[in-house]
Amino acid sequence: MAHPLSRYRLRLLNDFIRIAFVPFLIFLFILSVLHVRPGFLLLPFYLPFVFSCALVRNFYSDYHRRQDAYARGAKLPPQVVGRWPGNLDVLIQRRRAAQSDYLAEFYHELFQKYESTTLNLKLLWIDMYITMDQEHIKYITATGFDRFWKGRLIKEMVEPFLGAGIFNRDDEEWKAHRSLARPFFSRDRATDFELFERYTNTTLTIISSLSASGKAVEVQDLFSRFTLDAAAAALFGTELDSLRCALPVPGQSAGTRMKIVTTDKFGSFAQAFEACQDVYMGRITKGYFWPITQITHDDMTPHVKIIEQCIHPMAARAVERKAERKRVGMTSAEKQDVFLDHLAEHTEDPKHIQDQLLNILLAGRDTTSCLLTFITYFMALYPDVVRRMRADIMEHVGSGVPTSENIKALRYVRAVINETLRLFPPVPHNIRETRHEPVVFPKTDGTFGSPQDNDSIYMPANTPIMFIRFLTQRNQALWGSDAEQFDPDRWLDDRLARFLQNPMMYTPFNSGPRVCIGQNYALNQATYFLVRLLQRFDSFTLAPECQPEGSLPPQGWKHGRGRQAIEQIVPTAAVSTYVKGGLWVRFHSSEKDI
Repeated sequence: MAHPLSRYRLRLLNDFIRIAFVPFLIFLFILSVLHVRPGFLLLPFYLPFVFSCALVRNFYSDYHRRQDAYARGAKLPPQVVGRWPGNLDVLIQRRRAAQSDYLAEFYHELFQKYESTTLNLKLLWIDMYITMDQEHIKYITATGFDRFWKGRLIKEMVEPFLGAGIFNRDDEEWKAHRSLARPFFSRDRATDFELFERYTNTTLTIISSLSASGKAVEVQDLFSRFTLDAAAAALFGTELDSLRCALPVPGQSAGTRMKIVTTDKFGSFAQAFEACQDVYMGRITKGYFWPITQITHDDMTPHVKIIEQCIHPMAARAVERKAERKRVGMTSAEKQDVFLDHLAEHTEDPKHIQDQLLNILLAGRDTTSCLLTFITYFMALYPDVVRRMRADIMEHVGSGVPTSENIKALRYVRAVINETLRLFPPVPHNIRETRHEPVVFPKTDGTFGSPQDNDSIYMPANTPIMFIRFLTQRNQALWGSDAEQFDPDRWLDDRLARFLQNPMMYTPFNSGPRVCIGQNYALNQATYFLVRLLQRFDSFTLAPECQPEGSLPPQGWKHGRGRQAIEQIVPTAAVSTYVKGGLWVRFHSSEKDI
């Protein structure tokens, strides 16, 4: 039986009845009162009538909200005003900016223009809030957590792909999923480091082979394969072997994330996994009325079927193994180093297991691959950072295999990781929705004047809000005048006090009850890889000649603000942050090891 969230066509029909059919009935009633016979000649009058009904309904709604906000001692945020009806021009500009502008710069310019850290885009007469305000984000994710949820709109967009997984549910369902998954990721296991070593060694062998012949490496694609293979082993207990597939060709890489060219079962799975994310982002771009493009077919369904053909049999076999253990008198598996077996111990529903696996795979792969990609980028830009990282590794690890204990001692390496996550968080923005009651936010973070000089912001019920941590973590009002600079020392000197006094201004792994349960796993994996990488290589250089056409920063960026003026890549985002066209890098070593 289909979940209600998958019935988006019924939602679209309901919207059509509300927006067009009800005004049509009113229009017919008016004609009957005026004793005018309906006919095709009246169609030109009907369309303006529907438009007028929408304006009246919108005006009444805004009036009611202003009155409610006033009664609560708050105000509505500034509303973006475009030149075209329904802010259609703003919607078009937003879509174009996603293709050509610096990441989140479109939103930053709006915040600056209206001198407010929370705005209402009001796209096609539908409220769409955006915020970079640290206090408002804190309220959404932590202190006011129960006032918000994922919401119907976002969940229905990705329902066929992520189903009932932890990232696509709220309330008791979400709590049950989280309590089920958390124990697996909250414990330190030696097998994690054994798995890290295996896939790190495979990845570094590829890099060494290409570097020995003077070739550049597309690290974004390679790191995505590394994390996908390692995640598949930990989650499924299966070898995907994407690292053994053909690699991108210089100048021809699609470079959005990874480009698997093999056609075997797991290669098809990887392609379908990527395709589902692309469809999801397309739906977000189209906005509230995205189902119009899916009336006759669902673009996500063919890819989901491929994923199910791969994952569902594995889930079913895990359930069968559990049943077999029961038949012979065993109560549980002796060891659960694979997430699939862990899930099977707690549920016998293969679809439920599949949904959980895909949700965790999505987070586990993209977080670490994004982090490693941007750290490599910074290492190519700042040789002194590489020197200090290697010195830190030499002091605490040497040339041996890293352990959990000496990884924790790598203060400078951790500072580099923190600084990279600050400037390029893996998930640059996220969306929540108010529940069935309005919300009044706390005072602002003071980016535009003192919080005491600003009224609290009112947010209507059932309204989506995008919070953009990418801008929050670069906000000079919070981080100082050097907020756009890459400087790991800010995590080691007296500037650290800013964060210690206000930790919610840095939330790369989210915050509050939905904080990422796998953040320690991701940080351990990334640190382990960096140690092994820097034990082999001591310098890195970008290879812009290998970048695909159109993937380098345009000349106009040199006159932009902050990092935009000095950036050597084009950062952009889908579900996670990535480098447009991939990141081509050459690796160099003046010695075999440290």
